[in-house]
Amino acid sequence: MQIEKILKDIVKKNDKKILLLVMDGLGGLPDPATGLTELETAKKPNLDEIARSGMCGLSVPVLPGITPGSGPAHLSLFGYDPIEHQIGRGVLEVLGIGMEMDKTDIAIRGNFATIDENRIVTDRRAGRIPTEENRKLVQILQEKIQSIRDVQIIIRTVKEHRLAILLKGRNLSPDVSENDPQKEGFPLKKVVSLKKDADFTADVLNEFLTTAERVLAGQNTKARAILLRGFSGIPAIEPFEKRYLLKPVCIASYPMYKGLAKLVGMNVIGGLETIDDEIKTLNEVYGDYDFFYLHYKKTDSAGEDGDFKRKVAAIEEFDGKISRIKHLKFDVMCLTGDHSTPSILRSHSWHPVPTAIISQNIIPDDVSSFTERACAKGMLGIINAKDIMYILLANSLKLEKFGA
Repeated sequence: MQIEKILKDIVKKNDKKILLLVMDGLGGLPDPATGLTELETAKKPNLDEIARSGMCGLSVPVLPGITPGSGPAHLSLFGYDPIEHQIGRGVLEVLGIGMEMDKTDIAIRGNFATIDENRIVTDRRAGRIPTEENRKLVQILQEKIQSIRDVQIIIRTVKEHRLAILLKGRNLSPDVSENDPQKEGFPLKKVVSLKKDADFTADVLNEFLTTAERVLAGQNTKARAILLRGFSGIPAIEPFEKRYLLKPVCIASYPMYKGLAKLVGMNVIGGLETIDDEIKTLNEVYGDYDFFYLHYKKTDSAGEDGDFKRKVAAIEEFDGKISRIKHLKFDVMCLTGDHSTPSILRSHSWHPVPTAIISQNIIPDDVSSFTERACAKGMLGIINAKDIMYILLANSLKLEKFGA
Protein backbone atom coordinates (compact mmCIF):
# COMPACT_ATOMS: atom_id res chain seq x y z
CA MET A 1 0.00 0.00 0.00
CA GLN A 2 1.29 3.42 -0.94
CA ILE A 3 0.14 5.08 2.29
CA GLU A 4 2.43 2.85 4.36
CA LYS A 5 5.39 4.65 2.80
CA ILE A 6 4.34 7.96 4.36
CA LEU A 7 2.11 6.99 7.31
CA LYS A 8 4.76 7.10 10.03
CA ASP A 9 5.69 10.63 8.96
CA ILE A 10 2.18 12.08 9.06
CA VAL A 11 0.27 10.17 11.78
CA LYS A 12 -0.02 11.96 15.12
CA LYS A 13 -1.60 11.33 18.48
CA ASN A 14 -4.45 13.40 19.94
CA ASP A 15 -7.39 12.86 22.28
CA LYS A 16 -10.00 12.14 19.59
CA LYS A 17 -12.02 8.91 19.88
CA ILE A 18 -12.95 6.59 17.01
CA LEU A 19 -15.69 3.94 17.05
CA LEU A 20 -15.79 1.19 14.42
CA LEU A 21 -19.10 -0.73 14.44
CA VAL A 22 -18.90 -3.92 12.40
CA MET A 23 -22.04 -5.90 11.58
CA ASP A 24 -20.63 -9.17 10.31
CA GLY A 25 -21.94 -10.27 6.90
CA LEU A 26 -23.98 -7.08 6.69
CA GLY A 27 -24.76 -6.81 2.97
CA GLY A 28 -27.43 -8.87 1.26
CA LEU A 29 -29.40 -9.48 -1.93
CA PRO A 30 -33.11 -9.02 -2.66
CA ASP A 31 -35.64 -11.61 -1.56
CA PRO A 32 -37.27 -12.83 -4.83
CA ALA A 33 -40.70 -12.51 -3.23
CA THR A 34 -40.36 -8.83 -2.26
CA GLY A 35 -37.44 -7.46 -4.25
CA LEU A 36 -35.96 -6.09 -1.00
CA THR A 37 -32.70 -6.94 0.74
CA GLU A 38 -32.50 -7.74 4.44
CA LEU A 39 -31.46 -4.16 5.21
CA GLU A 40 -34.30 -2.79 3.10
CA THR A 41 -36.77 -5.06 4.88
CA ALA A 42 -35.66 -4.33 8.46
CA LYS A 43 -37.04 -1.57 10.67
CA LYS A 44 -33.87 0.20 11.81
CA PRO A 45 -34.41 3.83 12.83
CA ASN A 46 -31.03 4.16 14.57
CA LEU A 47 -29.03 2.82 11.62
CA ASP A 48 -30.98 5.09 9.29
CA GLU A 49 -30.23 8.05 11.56
CA ILE A 50 -26.51 7.28 11.28
CA ALA A 51 -26.83 7.23 7.49
CA ARG A 52 -28.68 10.58 7.48
CA SER A 53 -26.06 12.15 9.77
CA GLY A 54 -23.04 10.93 7.86
CA MET A 55 -21.34 10.35 4.57
CA CYS A 56 -22.28 7.04 2.97
CA GLY A 57 -20.91 4.69 0.37
CA LEU A 58 -20.01 1.10 -0.37
CA SER A 59 -16.75 -0.63 0.56
CA VAL A 60 -15.02 -3.47 -1.30
CA PRO A 61 -13.44 -5.86 1.26
CA VAL A 62 -10.48 -7.04 -0.83
CA LEU A 63 -10.82 -6.55 -4.61
CA PRO A 64 -13.84 -6.31 -6.93
CA GLY A 65 -15.36 -9.73 -7.50
CA ILE A 66 -13.31 -11.42 -4.76
CA THR A 67 -15.25 -13.16 -1.99
CA PRO A 68 -13.33 -12.69 1.28
CA GLY A 69 -13.03 -14.75 4.40
CA SER A 70 -13.60 -12.97 7.69
CA GLY A 71 -9.87 -12.66 8.35
CA PRO A 72 -8.93 -10.75 5.18
CA ALA A 73 -12.11 -8.68 5.41
CA HIS A 74 -11.31 -7.54 8.95
CA LEU A 75 -7.65 -6.89 8.17
CA SER A 76 -8.87 -4.51 5.47
CA LEU A 77 -11.07 -2.68 7.96
CA PHE A 78 -8.07 -2.31 10.24
CA GLY A 79 -6.11 -0.73 7.37
CA TYR A 80 -3.82 -3.64 6.53
CA ASP A 81 -3.49 -4.97 2.99
CA PRO A 82 -5.10 -8.45 3.18
CA ILE A 83 -3.22 -9.68 0.13
CA GLU A 84 0.14 -8.72 1.59
CA HIS A 85 -0.81 -10.02 5.05
CA GLN A 86 -2.43 -13.38 4.39
CA ILE A 87 -3.40 -14.91 7.72
CA GLY A 88 -4.86 -18.36 8.19
CA ARG A 89 -8.04 -18.53 10.19
CA GLY A 90 -6.59 -21.23 12.42
CA VAL A 91 -4.31 -18.69 14.08
CA LEU A 92 -7.28 -16.40 14.68
CA GLU A 93 -9.33 -19.16 16.31
CA VAL A 94 -6.46 -20.32 18.50
CA LEU A 95 -5.50 -16.83 19.69
CA GLY A 96 -9.15 -15.88 20.05
CA ILE A 97 -9.74 -18.47 22.76
CA GLY A 98 -6.59 -17.54 24.64
CA MET A 99 -4.24 -20.30 23.51
CA GLU A 100 -0.56 -19.50 23.14
CA MET A 101 1.45 -20.37 20.04
CA ASP A 102 5.12 -20.93 19.33
CA LYS A 103 6.61 -19.99 15.97
CA THR A 104 6.84 -23.64 14.91
CA ASP A 105 3.23 -24.52 15.82
CA ILE A 106 0.45 -25.03 13.30
CA ALA A 107 -3.01 -23.72 14.18
CA ILE A 108 -6.16 -25.15 12.58
CA ARG A 109 -9.78 -24.11 12.55
CA GLY A 110 -12.23 -26.99 12.87
CA ASN A 111 -15.95 -27.55 12.43
CA PHE A 112 -17.89 -30.48 13.81
CA ALA A 113 -19.94 -31.83 10.92
CA THR A 114 -22.55 -34.49 10.20
CA ILE A 115 -21.78 -37.24 7.66
CA ASP A 116 -23.74 -40.25 6.45
CA GLU A 117 -22.61 -43.88 6.17
CA ASN A 118 -20.84 -43.07 2.89
CA ARG A 119 -18.94 -40.16 4.49
CA ILE A 120 -21.02 -37.65 2.55
CA VAL A 121 -21.27 -34.34 4.42
CA THR A 122 -24.94 -33.69 5.22
CA ASP A 123 -24.42 -30.71 7.56
CA ARG A 124 -21.17 -28.75 7.69
CA ARG A 125 -22.06 -27.34 11.12
CA ALA A 126 -23.61 -30.43 12.76
CA GLY A 127 -26.78 -28.48 13.43
CA ARG A 128 -24.77 -25.78 15.25
CA ILE A 129 -24.55 -28.06 18.28
CA PRO A 130 -24.59 -26.29 21.67
CA THR A 131 -21.26 -25.13 23.03
CA GLU A 132 -21.64 -27.37 26.08
CA GLU A 133 -22.02 -30.44 23.84
CA ASN A 134 -18.93 -29.28 21.96
CA ARG A 135 -16.98 -29.16 25.22
CA LYS A 136 -17.95 -32.74 26.12
CA LEU A 137 -16.94 -34.03 22.69
CA VAL A 138 -13.65 -32.14 22.76
CA GLN A 139 -12.85 -33.58 26.19
CA ILE A 140 -13.46 -37.11 24.91
CA LEU A 141 -11.40 -36.51 21.77
CA GLN A 142 -8.53 -35.00 23.74
CA GLU A 143 -8.45 -37.99 26.08
CA LYS A 144 -8.32 -40.39 23.14
CA ILE A 145 -5.97 -38.39 20.90
CA GLN A 146 -3.04 -36.72 22.64
CA SER A 147 -0.31 -37.22 20.06
CA ILE A 148 0.29 -38.76 16.65
CA ARG A 149 3.79 -39.63 15.41
CA ASP A 150 5.36 -37.53 18.17
CA VAL A 151 3.23 -34.52 17.25
CA GLN A 152 1.26 -33.17 20.20
CA ILE A 153 -2.41 -32.58 19.37
CA ILE A 154 -4.20 -29.93 21.43
CA ILE A 155 -7.98 -29.67 20.88
CA ARG A 156 -10.10 -26.88 22.34
CA THR A 157 -13.72 -25.75 22.10
CA VAL A 158 -14.40 -22.44 20.38
CA LYS A 159 -18.18 -22.00 20.25
CA GLU A 160 -21.18 -24.00 19.03
CA HIS A 161 -19.85 -26.31 16.27
CA ARG A 162 -16.39 -24.72 16.09
CA LEU A 163 -13.17 -26.00 17.60
CA ALA A 164 -9.50 -25.09 17.41
CA ILE A 165 -6.60 -27.50 17.01
CA LEU A 166 -2.94 -26.83 17.64
CA LEU A 167 -0.12 -29.07 16.40
CA LYS A 168 3.18 -28.96 18.27
CA GLY A 169 6.19 -30.83 16.96
CA ARG A 170 9.01 -30.88 14.45
CA ASN A 171 8.87 -30.64 10.66
CA LEU A 172 5.32 -29.28 10.55
CA SER A 173 3.96 -27.26 7.63
CA PRO A 174 0.74 -25.31 7.01
CA ASP A 175 0.90 -26.16 3.28
CA VAL A 176 -1.79 -28.84 3.26
CA SER A 177 -5.28 -28.97 1.75
CA GLU A 178 -8.60 -28.87 3.56
CA ASN A 179 -10.76 -31.96 3.98
CA ASP A 180 -13.85 -29.70 3.86
CA PRO A 181 -15.82 -30.03 0.59
CA GLN A 182 -17.33 -26.57 1.36
CA LYS A 183 -20.85 -27.76 0.47
CA GLU A 184 -23.26 -30.36 1.75
CA GLY A 185 -23.86 -33.40 -0.46
CA PHE A 186 -20.18 -33.98 -1.19
CA PRO A 187 -17.78 -36.50 0.42
CA LEU A 188 -15.06 -35.61 2.87
CA LYS A 189 -11.79 -34.91 1.16
CA LYS A 190 -8.43 -36.38 2.01
CA VAL A 191 -5.82 -33.94 3.33
CA VAL A 192 -2.96 -33.75 0.84
CA SER A 193 0.32 -31.88 0.90
CA LEU A 194 0.58 -28.78 -1.27
CA LYS A 195 4.36 -28.76 -0.99
CA LYS A 196 6.76 -31.66 -0.66
CA ASP A 197 7.85 -30.75 2.86
CA ALA A 198 4.21 -30.99 4.02
CA ASP A 199 3.79 -34.75 3.43
CA PHE A 200 4.39 -35.55 7.10
CA THR A 201 1.82 -33.00 8.30
CA ALA A 202 -0.80 -34.37 5.86
CA ASP A 203 -0.22 -37.90 7.13
CA VAL A 204 -0.61 -36.79 10.75
CA LEU A 205 -3.84 -34.97 10.00
CA ASN A 206 -5.39 -37.83 8.05
CA GLU A 207 -4.65 -40.18 10.92
CA PHE A 208 -6.14 -37.67 13.35
CA LEU A 209 -9.33 -37.33 11.28
CA THR A 210 -9.80 -41.10 10.94
CA THR A 211 -9.36 -41.57 14.68
CA ALA A 212 -11.73 -38.69 15.46
CA GLU A 213 -14.45 -40.19 13.24
CA ARG A 214 -14.10 -43.51 15.05
CA VAL A 215 -14.37 -41.82 18.46
CA LEU A 216 -17.36 -39.67 17.44
CA ALA A 217 -19.19 -42.72 16.03
CA GLY A 218 -19.55 -43.97 19.59
CA GLN A 219 -21.21 -40.79 20.86
CA ASN A 220 -24.87 -39.74 20.81
CA THR A 221 -24.38 -36.63 18.70
CA LYS A 222 -24.91 -35.11 15.26
CA ALA A 223 -21.17 -34.41 15.21
CA ARG A 224 -19.69 -37.34 13.27
CA ALA A 225 -16.62 -35.79 11.69
CA ILE A 226 -14.31 -32.79 11.82
CA LEU A 227 -13.74 -30.40 8.93
CA LEU A 228 -10.31 -28.76 8.97
CA ARG A 229 -9.52 -25.34 7.49
CA GLY A 230 -7.25 -22.36 7.99
CA PHE A 231 -3.91 -24.11 8.52
CA SER A 232 -1.46 -21.43 9.60
CA GLY A 233 1.50 -20.34 11.64
CA ILE A 234 2.00 -16.97 13.35
CA PRO A 235 2.61 -14.14 10.81
CA ALA A 236 4.65 -10.99 11.33
CA ILE A 237 2.43 -7.91 11.39
CA GLU A 238 2.99 -4.35 12.62
CA PRO A 239 1.09 -3.66 15.87
CA PHE A 240 -2.00 -1.46 15.50
CA GLU A 241 -0.96 0.90 18.30
CA LYS A 242 2.49 1.50 16.83
CA ARG A 243 1.11 1.90 13.32
CA TYR A 244 -1.62 4.44 14.14
CA LEU A 245 -0.58 5.87 17.55
CA LEU A 246 -3.95 4.71 18.88
CA LYS A 247 -4.81 2.79 22.03
CA PRO A 248 -7.23 0.17 20.68
CA VAL A 249 -9.74 -2.17 22.28
CA CYS A 250 -11.70 -5.07 20.81
CA ILE A 251 -15.23 -5.64 22.09
CA ALA A 252 -16.43 -8.92 20.59
CA SER A 253 -18.07 -12.13 21.74
CA TYR A 254 -16.91 -14.52 19.02
CA PRO A 255 -13.39 -15.97 19.46
CA MET A 256 -12.18 -15.66 15.88
CA TYR A 257 -12.59 -11.88 15.85
CA LYS A 258 -10.91 -11.57 19.23
CA GLY A 259 -8.04 -13.60 17.78
CA LEU A 260 -7.66 -11.23 14.84
CA ALA A 261 -7.74 -8.20 17.13
CA LYS A 262 -5.14 -9.81 19.39
CA LEU A 263 -2.95 -10.57 16.39
CA VAL A 264 -2.76 -6.88 15.44
CA GLY A 265 -2.14 -5.88 19.06
CA MET A 266 -5.53 -4.69 20.29
CA ASN A 267 -6.50 -5.16 23.89
CA VAL A 268 -9.24 -7.80 23.95
CA ILE A 269 -12.00 -7.77 26.55
CA GLY A 270 -12.86 -11.29 27.70
CA GLY A 271 -16.02 -12.88 29.03
CA LEU A 272 -18.49 -11.32 26.59
CA GLU A 273 -21.34 -13.46 25.25
CA THR A 274 -24.05 -11.17 23.91
CA ILE A 275 -24.50 -7.78 22.25
CA ASP A 276 -25.82 -6.55 25.60
CA ASP A 277 -22.49 -7.51 27.18
CA GLU A 278 -20.67 -5.66 24.41
CA ILE A 279 -22.70 -2.45 24.73
CA LYS A 280 -22.30 -2.51 28.52
CA THR A 281 -18.53 -2.98 28.14
CA LEU A 282 -18.26 -0.15 25.62
CA ASN A 283 -19.82 2.17 28.17
CA GLU A 284 -17.51 0.89 30.92
CA VAL A 285 -14.21 1.25 29.03
CA TYR A 286 -15.05 4.45 27.15
CA GLY A 287 -12.52 6.50 29.13
CA ASP A 288 -9.65 4.03 28.70
CA TYR A 289 -9.11 3.93 24.94
CA ASP A 290 -9.24 6.06 21.81
CA PHE A 291 -10.08 3.35 19.25
CA PHE A 292 -13.03 1.02 19.80
CA TYR A 293 -13.83 -1.96 17.59
CA LEU A 294 -17.24 -3.47 18.34
CA HIS A 295 -18.28 -6.61 16.47
CA TYR A 296 -21.76 -8.10 15.97
CA LYS A 297 -21.96 -11.69 14.68
CA LYS A 298 -25.64 -12.61 14.31
CA THR A 299 -26.16 -11.02 10.89
CA ASP A 300 -23.50 -13.30 9.38
CA SER A 301 -24.72 -16.47 11.11
CA ALA A 302 -28.26 -15.95 9.82
CA GLY A 303 -27.00 -15.23 6.31
CA GLU A 304 -24.88 -18.38 6.24
CA ASP A 305 -27.90 -20.40 7.37
CA GLY A 306 -29.97 -18.93 4.53
CA ASP A 307 -32.44 -17.50 7.03
CA PHE A 308 -33.62 -14.18 5.58
CA LYS A 309 -36.12 -13.45 8.37
CA ARG A 310 -33.56 -14.17 11.08
CA LYS A 311 -31.05 -11.85 9.45
CA VAL A 312 -33.70 -9.11 9.34
CA ALA A 313 -34.37 -9.75 13.04
CA ALA A 314 -30.62 -9.58 13.79
CA ILE A 315 -30.37 -6.21 12.05
CA GLU A 316 -33.31 -4.95 14.08
CA GLU A 317 -31.79 -6.26 17.30
CA PHE A 318 -28.52 -4.42 16.67
CA ASP A 319 -30.43 -1.28 15.75
CA GLY A 320 -32.22 -1.35 19.09
CA LYS A 321 -29.06 -1.94 21.11
CA ILE A 322 -26.95 0.90 19.69
CA SER A 323 -29.42 3.45 21.05
CA ARG A 324 -27.61 2.82 24.35
CA ILE A 325 -24.38 4.40 23.09
CA LYS A 326 -25.83 7.67 21.80
CA HIS A 327 -24.73 9.52 24.93
CA LEU A 328 -21.07 8.60 24.36
CA LYS A 329 -19.02 11.18 22.51
CA PHE A 330 -17.11 9.72 19.59
CA ASP A 331 -15.34 12.19 17.32
CA VAL A 332 -15.61 9.76 14.43
CA MET A 333 -17.90 6.78 14.02
CA CYS A 334 -18.02 4.25 11.21
CA LEU A 335 -20.87 1.79 10.67
CA THR A 336 -20.12 -1.00 8.20
CA GLY A 337 -19.65 -4.74 7.73
CA ASP A 338 -16.65 -6.87 7.03
CA HIS A 339 -18.29 -8.48 3.97
CA SER A 340 -21.70 -9.38 2.58
CA THR A 341 -23.45 -12.65 3.44
CA PRO A 342 -26.68 -12.69 1.43
CA SER A 343 -29.23 -15.13 2.84
CA ILE A 344 -30.14 -16.16 -0.69
CA LEU A 345 -26.56 -17.36 -1.27
CA ARG A 346 -26.07 -18.89 2.21
CA SER A 347 -22.42 -17.78 2.13
CA HIS A 348 -20.01 -14.87 2.03
CA SER A 349 -20.09 -12.97 -1.24
CA TRP A 350 -18.16 -10.41 -3.27
CA HIS A 351 -20.79 -7.67 -3.06
CA PRO A 352 -19.73 -4.24 -1.73
CA VAL A 353 -20.77 -3.42 1.83
CA PRO A 354 -22.88 -0.44 3.01
CA THR A 355 -20.74 2.04 4.94
CA ALA A 356 -21.51 5.25 6.81
CA ILE A 357 -19.06 7.63 8.52
CA ILE A 358 -20.06 10.34 10.99
CA SER A 359 -17.77 13.23 11.90
CA GLN A 360 -18.03 16.99 12.26
CA ASN A 361 -15.41 17.14 9.51
CA ILE A 362 -17.50 15.53 6.76
CA ILE A 363 -20.30 16.85 4.58
CA PRO A 364 -23.46 14.79 5.20
CA ASP A 365 -24.95 13.59 1.93
CA ASP A 366 -28.57 13.03 0.92
CA VAL A 367 -28.72 9.36 1.92
CA SER A 368 -31.71 8.81 4.20
CA SER A 369 -31.54 5.09 4.95
CA PHE A 370 -28.80 2.56 5.65
CA THR A 371 -29.24 0.11 2.78
CA GLU A 372 -27.19 -1.14 -0.14
CA ARG A 373 -29.00 0.89 -2.80
CA ALA A 374 -29.20 4.04 -0.70
CA CYS A 375 -25.52 3.98 0.30
CA ALA A 376 -24.54 3.50 -3.36
CA LYS A 377 -25.73 7.08 -3.94
CA GLY A 378 -23.62 8.56 -1.13
CA MET A 379 -20.67 10.95 -1.41
CA LEU A 380 -18.20 8.39 -0.09
CA GLY A 381 -18.63 6.42 -3.31
CA ILE A 382 -17.26 2.91 -3.75
CA ILE A 383 -14.01 2.59 -1.86
CA ASN A 384 -11.65 -0.16 -0.81
CA ALA A 385 -12.25 -1.25 2.77
CA LYS A 386 -8.57 -0.85 3.65
CA ASP A 387 -8.92 2.89 2.99
CA ILE A 388 -11.62 3.30 5.63
CA MET A 389 -9.08 3.38 8.47
CA TYR A 390 -7.24 6.30 6.90
CA ILE A 391 -10.48 8.21 6.34
CA LEU A 392 -11.28 7.72 10.04
CA LEU A 393 -7.81 8.96 11.02
CA ALA A 394 -8.16 12.01 8.79
CA ASN A 395 -11.58 12.90 10.17
CA SER A 396 -10.22 12.64 13.72
CA LEU A 397 -7.43 15.06 12.71
CA LYS A 398 -4.76 12.43 13.34
CA LEU A 399 -2.98 12.86 9.98
CA GLU A 400 -0.66 15.78 9.26
CA LYS A 401 -0.32 17.39 5.84
CA PHE A 402 1.83 15.41 3.43
CA GLY A 403 4.60 17.34 1.73
CA ALA A 404 5.42 21.03 1.52
